[in-house]
Amino acid sequence: MLSVQLCSALSMHEMTKVGPAGVAWLRLSIGSIIFLVLVRPPLRALRGRDLPIVFGLGATIGLQTILFLAAIQRIPLGTSVAVEFLGPMTVAALLSHRMRALIWPALALLGVVLLTEPWRGNVSVAGLSFAALAAVGWAVYILLTQQLGDRFGGLGGLSLTIPIAALTAAIIGIPQAAGHLTIGVVATSAGLAVLLPVLPYSLELLALRRMTHHAFGTLMALEPGFAVCIGLLILHQQPSAFKLVGLLLVITAGTAAQLGGLRQVTDT
Repeated sequence: MLSVQLCSALSMHEMTKVGPAGVAWLRLSIGSIIFLVLVRPPLRALRGRDLPIVFGLGATIGLQTILFLAAIQRIPLGTSVAVEFLGPMTVAALLSHRMRALIWPALALLGVVLLTEPWRGNVSVAGLSFAALAAVGWAVYILLTQQLGDRFGGLGGLSLTIPIAALTAAIIGIPQAAGHLTIGVVATSAGLAVLLPVLPYSLELLALRRMTHHAFGTLMALEPGFAVCIGLLILHQQPSAFKLVGLLLVITAGTAAQLGGLRQVTDT
């Protein structure tokens, strides 16, 4: 979570040069090269039934990255992450098959309302829309990443999906970045690629092998807290009292929603 939010904050300056899609394309492209150098793609283990997961996850990562960067370009980092968090939290509640579990996404939604402060009249509809679409992407990402981790050992699955994510982002990213690429931009993107996707996606894949998607998704309730702190320290985004209360509601909802953490995996 720290790596993701730090990368998000540090990407803000690069977005003024090559745009959100350009940043996404550069980070994912360099990240895919790193994965291919460090991890041998398990092409021989690839089966036809694996293709929808591999291509689906790759496309999801590419689109989600663009959407989230477009969101933080318009609304505060902490607010963007809180809205995005509604995706995996709602999935966790629905998959728990307990009606009362829906209380927690509702509480988190109230927290998001306080974070956005719509009564001030300066809400970016576009920013919130991008964040909401990224929330759907995050939910799909968690479900598909767990399936990917079950099918491929080590980090082999990521060496297949991240290049697909880069190709997905390239559709919008290359036209957006064209004419603005410099050695400095590429070098900075290489450093950002280590922060995201290389480090967090690897750690999340390893975590999802050991945890239920429900536990993983709800533990991510802490991520808005990381985002607000990073936004304050690096981007100087000062949260109001209403925003802090909203953040507390989101974190409380996520913590309360967690039920059982370890997956029951049968050794073979």
